[in-house]
Amino acid sequence: MDKRDFAFDRLNYLLLAVGMAVVVIGFLLMSGSGSSETSYDPDIFSARRIKVAPLVCLVGFVSMIYAVVRRPKSNAQDADGEKEAES
Repeated sequence: MDKRDFAFDRLNYLLLAVGMAVVVIGFLLMSGSGSSETSYDPDIFSARRIKVAPLVCLVGFVSMIYAVVRRPKSNAQDADGEKEAES
């Protein structure tokens, strides 16, 4: 199988993995104990849970979208080279 047959290159997969790890970290930042009917835990409204963690998740999702949309440079160069060779 030729290298140009793949839609993603190594950097795309690396960016996807990093984005997934950032999303997981964001969800871990959101986790923690909650309030129950008998006790109130004010930590559920901490800045870490309602501001920082969603922002971290958003950055992770945006980086994953970029990794999917990013076009590998070698494929673009190969396509240009094939067009010139056909002419």
